Amino acid sequence: MQLRYQFRLYPTAGQRQSLARAFGCARVVYNDALRAREDARAAGLPFVPSAVLSKALTAAKRTEERAWLAEVSSVVLQQSLRDLDTAYRNFFDGLNGKRPKMGAPRFKSRKDNRQSVRFTANARWSITSGGKLALPKIGELKVRWSRALPSTPSTVTVVKDAAERYFASFVVETNPATDLLPEANGAVGIDLGLTHFAVLSDGTKIDSPRFLRRAEKKLKKAQRNLSRKAKGSNNRGKARIKVARAHAKVADTRREFHHQLSTRLIRENQAIAVETLSVKGLARTRMAKSVHDAGWSSFVDMLEYKAIKAGRTLVKIGRFEPTSQVCSACGVKDGPKPLHVREWTCRECGTTHDRDVNAAINIKTAAGLAVAACGARVRPGLVPAQRGEAGTHRDGHPTAVGIPAL
Repeated sequence: MQLRYQFRLYPTAGQRQSLARAFGCARVVYNDALRAREDARAAGLPFVPSAVLSKALTAAKRTEERAWLAEVSSVVLQQSLRDLDTAYRNFFDGLNGKRPKMGAPRFKSRKDNRQSVRFTANARWSITSGGKLALPKIGELKVRWSRALPSTPSTVTVVKDAAERYFASFVVETNPATDLLPEANGAVGIDLGLTHFAVLSDGTKIDSPRFLRRAEKKLKKAQRNLSRKAKGSNNRGKARIKVARAHAKVADTRREFHHQLSTRLIRENQAIAVETLSVKGLARTRMAKSVHDAGWSSFVDMLEYKAIKAGRTLVKIGRFEPTSQVCSACGVKDGPKPLHVREWTCRECGTTHDRDVNAAINIKTAAGLAVAACGARVRPGLVPAQRGEAGTHRDGHPTAVGIPAL
């Protein structure tokens, strides 16, 4: 099983210049290769293969116009071509129905919020005895290690985000058998919402922290300050970084909440059931800001990743299951109910239900984790969860992210 561990970097002023040079060279190589393929497509010529682009890159280094490409590691430039191949492959797979549709590859800009370069083992990067990350033609970077790497990394990616923070992301191979948790007796259904972030089938209600809503006043002030700065000025650049850092703090805090809750649920329960939600559809309603603030998709991805790692079972049920309409006591479908109806009484058995708790119980039952009134299992055995994106961080700094994701 592959995992991605991410740690905060603290480069010096000179190392930041070297990294900026590497980011720029990788971006130019990517854009040059994309332009070559786009020109070939416009002229009706065959798709330009990677081998041809690699030879063109080698030849470009010998020219006066592109001689500065030799100032960075050649591995960084070759990996930029690999990234373009991946972008095209994802685009074509989307057209063929092998994955969700994605847009065609686009040109990169030096003003993009995220810049990154990747070093493979061929680059001969290393972790020094003093705990620093030694990168070719960049130097030894200070790393804040929040945990030990479980094995020798195969690649390292250096990332710079919009808040001017630097991270080192390592891909490592791990043995899932070593991370299995002791078996637990519990099974729980989870109903995700906005008033309460999660309501469990045992009646536990977890309030929604609403991190973005709580930070809106500070964000509004920072954004207003940014809008008053002259475009292209140094003060505008400083104000932009303040806005980016304010948003990064909100995202980090939300991620920390998701990790703490998902870890607790995984440790306490052997099986977990959740309902798939149409986040894209809900994001087009008047509740869009609250939906994005909740971050349901990221939370479910964390549950998937941690369930596989810990040997737990995660079951997803369809979004069209009438979990809010069915009485969890007798199984009678009592019809749709408006959102303002938070409690209702079953017309058949007379049981009074909390809307969210009843939905969580029905999610657990529909997933086959509970026993119906007749004593038979509602659905056959459990299905294993698929691995998705996940991450953890400590003291506000990301540290580990699951694969595939990033």
